[in-house]
Amino acid sequence: MSAGGLAVGGVLVVSWYAAGLPSIAYLQENYQPSLITKVYADNGQVMGQFYVERRILTQLDDIPRHFINAVIAVEDTRFFDHPGLDVWGIFRAAWANLKRGGKFQGASTITQQLARSLFLTPERTFRRKVRELILALKMELILTKKQILEMYLNQIYFGHGAYGVGTAASTYFGKGLDKLNLPESAFLAGLPKAPSTYSPYNNYERSKKRQRHVLDRMAQAGFISKTLAGAAAEIPLAFQRQSFKHVAPYFLEDVRQHMVREYGVTMAYKGGLQVLTTLNMPMQRLAERAIGKGLRALDKRQGWRGPLRHETSPVTRPKDPPDTFPEFGKIFEARVIGVSDREATVIAQNVLGTIALKDMRWARRRVPEGAASVIEATVFPLTSVTQFVRPGDVIEVSLKSKRNYKVRFRLDQTPVVEGALLAIDPRNGAVRAMVGGYNFERSQFNRAVLAVRQPGSAFKPMIYATALAQGMTPSSRILDAPVVYHDTETGKIWKPENYEKRFFGPLTLREALRHSRNAATVRLLDQTGIQAVIDFSRSLGIQSPLSADLPLALGSSGVTLKELTAAYGVFGNNGLALDPYTISTITDPGGRILEQHFFEPRQAISQETAYLMTDMLMDVIQHGTGRRARAIKHPLAGKTGTTNNYRDAWFVGYTPYLVTGVWVGFDSMNILGAVEPGSRAALPIWTEFMAGALKAFPAKPFTIPEGIRFAEIDQKTGAPVVKPNRRSITEVFAEDTIPRSPAPATADPLDFYEMDEAGI
Repeated sequence: MSAGGLAVGGVLVVSWYAAGLPSIAYLQENYQPSLITKVYADNGQVMGQFYVERRILTQLDDIPRHFINAVIAVEDTRFFDHPGLDVWGIFRAAWANLKRGGKFQGASTITQQLARSLFLTPERTFRRKVRELILALKMELILTKKQILEMYLNQIYFGHGAYGVGTAASTYFGKGLDKLNLPESAFLAGLPKAPSTYSPYNNYERSKKRQRHVLDRMAQAGFISKTLAGAAAEIPLAFQRQSFKHVAPYFLEDVRQHMVREYGVTMAYKGGLQVLTTLNMPMQRLAERAIGKGLRALDKRQGWRGPLRHETSPVTRPKDPPDTFPEFGKIFEARVIGVSDREATVIAQNVLGTIALKDMRWARRRVPEGAASVIEATVFPLTSVTQFVRPGDVIEVSLKSKRNYKVRFRLDQTPVVEGALLAIDPRNGAVRAMVGGYNFERSQFNRAVLAVRQPGSAFKPMIYATALAQGMTPSSRILDAPVVYHDTETGKIWKPENYEKRFFGPLTLREALRHSRNAATVRLLDQTGIQAVIDFSRSLGIQSPLSADLPLALGSSGVTLKELTAAYGVFGNNGLALDPYTISTITDPGGRILEQHFFEPRQAISQETAYLMTDMLMDVIQHGTGRRARAIKHPLAGKTGTTNNYRDAWFVGYTPYLVTGVWVGFDSMNILGAVEPGSRAALPIWTEFMAGALKAFPAKPFTIPEGIRFAEIDQKTGAPVVKPNRRSITEVFAEDTIPRSPAPATADPLDFYEMDEAGI
């Protein structure tokens, strides 16, 4: 065949192999590898990452010269001289492969490796190799050597989830690129050839051998001297394995869902976005600790569910002393290996320890296997450890103490009850802490924002605030007495009762709310009007469906914790409502703002109504159902919530700086029990969190609006008092509602009242 024929044939072969290859023209201006999207807390601390490939885009000018030299020396010494393929390198590799009888491989230039990484599969075939060469030649025609090298160093995989040199430096050494020294650079440069093989965590000696090879190649290429190469190889490498742990998982998942919804999966996971959120890390840690502690305490009060299982296999006692100890505050499994009347000997996380009888006493209340409810728990006299555990039982424990290698555990159990906490700055709507459940790994359902549950008495402030907005005052009177409501359509009869199973006669609104009187609140709802309360609730931001019936007074309509917490925040923010938000700004890798939150406050209710409600809710904490919170030396306002069936327990309360809501209950709608109202199940969690969170704020009183007046009145009649006496009290009023003369009770004195259109 003639030379011309060979040329034509060669062109046809190349054309055949090049068919279907992607266009690479866009690389010159629009190279955009898959980047990490980083999520930051309000102080700029990274709290989460979304990615497909964990990569930090780095400019070539920011990469140390000795690292660039190390890569060139070990991967492609003639990089700056060849046009994309190294002919002499190919001949050398081919000869070596022929002698070994292997496939055609090796001698790939940096440009070829980049082409393969960007456009091709890693399969080792002749066809893939030819296509790789064609792409490399094209890339060299449209890109500069500097551009190719920068793309390569950002694209290649270094192992352990690290793509690109920027991520590799932090993954292996916990430092930025500018802090890398020569030995570290040589180590990293040797990884891309086989990241798993040369991982220091898999085989340290092999990784050191690879590092020495890179240093020797650098010396051969003239980048460093042989003496320096030898000295660098002897320097120990201090690895700091990075295992990034997401914090605030429920909050982070809420942010992720927003980003996927607004920008799509590709942008959220590959776009390298920078997401600044409202989360306060110290508050979040306090919230998670408070929820964990509170739910564990409640779960123990419910009763012990017994050993997890029984094992008969032989057990080996661990060596003494142990190298590591279990963490305080964690619950983990333990195997019982011996029992006596006074203690049990157990092995937990390969540590030998004991559980004293006194650290098992809570297990006297035990839930029988197969019981439908914790109410069926039975109380046993606990006089000996042998009553409840035996060798071979696997139980749950937590670390109590360790001293001189003597370890003591306490009997524990993972709660089955759930809870949620949400903390918002009422001044701007920023969500500062969010816990959506006991354990995100167990359940990703976010109860702080998604669960619609009956708020019980925690909804009552909506009724009382509506009455205040209509002109009533904290000293206005309502009757707390037996009443029967008859629904003529269904024929059902409803008789609201108080928690104490008795009634208290005429009460002021302040007294009725302070002690959460059900019958009085139902009468108040009837008087103010159901639709008026629904409209008022809507103005506070509650969007969940509300039933237009009198049981609404007792919180029969489900709402979310987010809705209720934000609504209380309106009371603490002088009547101004701001929608809760979690994201302050989102920017792209170039710094362009994609999203920014702007405050849009609205005057939802009057300042006077907001302050009157706050003053009454402060009384709930000082003298009512929220008394357990009095230990916090800040002005506080709040309300407990307990549903009639004891399936939900709430506490929502606030200061001028922070409004926090807590919900506790079972996902299965099981009963918490009559001994677990909001004041016992939810309030301790709220108090634990707020006591820590408010340390960052001065004790600031709530702002008193100009239209608020204080007046002395007779506590029995509500009439104004000229001269204070033993029967007089100081009450707060909106200026135009100060009583001028004794007022009659506003309550309906009838014990039976038929309604034509009321629901049940």
